[in-house]
Amino acid sequence: MLRVFDPKGREVVFQGALDPHTPIGQGWLRASNRKLDKRLSLQYRPYHTHDRKQPLKPGQAYELDVEIWPTCIVVPKGYRIALTLRGKDYEYEGEAATLSNMKNPMRGCGPFVHDDETDRPPAVFGGKVTLHMGPKRQSHVLLPVIPAKK
Repeated sequence: MLRVFDPKGREVVFQGALDPHTPIGQGWLRASNRKLDKRLSLQYRPYHTHDRKQPLKPGQAYELDVEIWPTCIVVPKGYRIALTLRGKDYEYEGEAATLSNMKNPMRGCGPFVHDDETDRPPAVFGGKVTLHMGPKRQSHVLLPVIPAKK
């Protein structure tokens, strides 16, 4: 998730398509679907083929290219932009929103959560996730910055 915090450290959320508590940007990638189509991928937008599962092996590090969906916002001076990586959906800390025709309460991802035990069996997806970073494993986030006109 790409998130915005005010000068006092409080998260600023936005009205999404359905959810009123949406972070500035989100991206999802199941690591076993990490295969890229080099022809269709762009510098700022990875394109995953989703044509073959590539299961992970415990103890082995993998490079993942995760697209954060495009967004547009002016972040005021003094506010901070943060990148949050997690192995589960974003959850807004305040009260969840609801819609009468949606089964799940909305906590920042709308009604679309990734917790179905048929699709994400705990035996496969309930383990520990380790992020590898440092001098030998450089990570990056590509953020276009457009300076304000004076």
